[in-house]
Amino acid sequence: MYKLNNIMEQMVLRAIDEVADEQQFCNCPRCRLDIAALALNKLPPRYAVTSRGEAYSRTDCLELQKNLDIISVIFEAIKIVQRKPRHGG
Repeated sequence: MYKLNNIMEQMVLRAIDEVADEQQFCNCPRCRLDIAALALNKLPPRYAVTSRGEAYSRTDCLELQKNLDIISVIFEAIKIVQRKPRHGG
């Protein structure tokens, strides 16, 4: 069965994990998803249907500049979420 995947979503979630290892910010499920949503809205999607397409899209996303873009957007999203966290309540 085929499934449509946004490879950028996987890349952003992995990058948030990497940043969380080095930076202090609330990494509760709500804040983590808010950070991911903000970042994904700023980044271009990378969709794939087949395993082959998924592998190509991942390779494309691993280019240094794209990886730096992802990290940069995540840092922006962290700042926004830190200013107005929505996890309490």
